[in-house]
Amino acid sequence: MILSVPPARALRLGVNIDHVATVRNARGGSYPDPVAAAMLAVAAGADGITAHMREDRRHIRDADLVRLRAELAAPLNMEMAATDEMVAIALDLRPHACCIVPERRAEVTTEGGLDVAGQAVALAPQVRALREAGIRVSLFVDPEPAQIAASAAIGAAVVELHTGAYAEGRAGEYERLRRAAAQADEAGLEVHAGHGLTYDNVGPIAALPQVVELNIGHFLIGQAIFDGLAATIARMRQCMDAARTGID
Repeated sequence: MILSVPPARALRLGVNIDHVATVRNARGGSYPDPVAAAMLAVAAGADGITAHMREDRRHIRDADLVRLRAELAAPLNMEMAATDEMVAIALDLRPHACCIVPERRAEVTTEGGLDVAGQAVALAPQVRALREAGIRVSLFVDPEPAQIAASAAIGAAVVELHTGAYAEGRAGEYERLRRAAAQADEAGLEVHAGHGLTYDNVGPIAALPQVVELNIGHFLIGQAIFDGLAATIARMRQCMDAARTGID
């Protein structure tokens, strides 16, 4: 029996500019400017820009988001914790999308997916408020059936699958992602993916036919130190496109 494979959708690249702000904040000045980096990323082929404003403002600041919203022509995806403060900021700013992520002040970076199933009662009104304001709501989740089902149940438009364990080489993680992408698509959710993706490991994720967007930040900003941001984004775009079309 020949199994049918759904046709691949167009694949977008969202570039996370947080760590341009990290470098800026190390000296407390205004350089390098994350908004300028966002503009360069879009010119180099990014389809959208992601910025995570944490509660402690360790990288992206309020003023950065205001400028991005005013100056950026491409879609702006605001990553945020599920707090009243962040929801209020998003409702005032009205970015194209919000991706709700788990957040602990002590963590270096996001360590896992959001527990949507366990926090559905608290998350549902926040998702509803953002959605009613015309903001696309994405939930950053581990590739677990219960989390995907809960995301659909509370009205999210998108799930972003956490690829961190896959990027670390954990056994069986790709298969979990493959199944999760299929489940989310069948539930009517748009499927994104991200965390820890590089030139070397992006191919299998980019090839998943249900995935329509990859959000990549730390690797691109780090590699840009050696190759420049435009060249780094262009090469990542080539890796993604090659995987999507089956070209070696």
